[in-house]
Amino acid sequence: MYSAEPLPPEREDRGPSHEDIARQIEFMRTVNFGFEKVERLPGNVGYIDLRGFQPAQFGAETVVAAMNFLANTDALIIDLRRNGGGEPAMVALISSYLFGPEPVHLNDLYFRPDNSTRQWWTLPYVPGKRYGEKKEVYVLTSNRTFSAAEEFTYNLKNLKRATIVGETTGGGAHPGGPRRINEHFGIWVPSGRAINPITKTNWEGTGVKPDVDVPADQALKVAHIAALKKVLERVAEPERKNAISRAIASAEKELDEMKQNPKRNP
Repeated sequence: MYSAEPLPPEREDRGPSHEDIARQIEFMRTVNFGFEKVERLPGNVGYIDLRGFQPAQFGAETVVAAMNFLANTDALIIDLRRNGGGEPAMVALISSYLFGPEPVHLNDLYFRPDNSTRQWWTLPYVPGKRYGEKKEVYVLTSNRTFSAAEEFTYNLKNLKRATIVGETTGGGAHPGGPRRINEHFGIWVPSGRAINPITKTNWEGTGVKPDVDVPADQALKVAHIAALKKVLERVAEPERKNAISRAIASAEKELDEMKQNPKRNP
């Protein structure tokens, strides 16, 4: 990494300064703590376009607002196609809304410098409404999905809580941080590794393979159609069944058009 401005000498604790924290909070505010878009798609399917897993102590209120807004939808799509990662605490917080109150073991992080392991579990309490553990969840991925976004995907895939739709992710499972080389150059050095409690391994170098392998630009339509079909199975009221069937037909037509005119990125 290159910095045009001289990099300050590393402190022994290498922790951020108050000025660094203030700049970070201001940046997170301007990107809405990673939540690019939250909406209801046709057929009462929820959608979150999440661009980063920002620190939970700062972004929790936004998580609560987003999940409360979507609590009454019948299926949920979480779009991580442009998500480059972030903090495991935020992964755990968002994941907690997708399960019941009984804690679920999500992931472990082993750190080489002090030979320690940190466990991550879902929370027994969350503000507002849980989305619950029964409604369908779809996670969208691309080859740009990375780090904590991959952890979220890998966790839910192995717990069989979500269907992964899109492309194989980037393959970064080793946490670490920047180290100063000289006044203008730094390097990012891994100092630990993720250990999934089910597979006992992680996605480093291999990425997370989707359950439904499709080009990233088609993933949203594919997931929306799949979600609508699942919702349709549970609907008895004729008028709503017709509305969902029309939504499926419309989405399938749009998907066919996308296949005829493919794009490289979502």
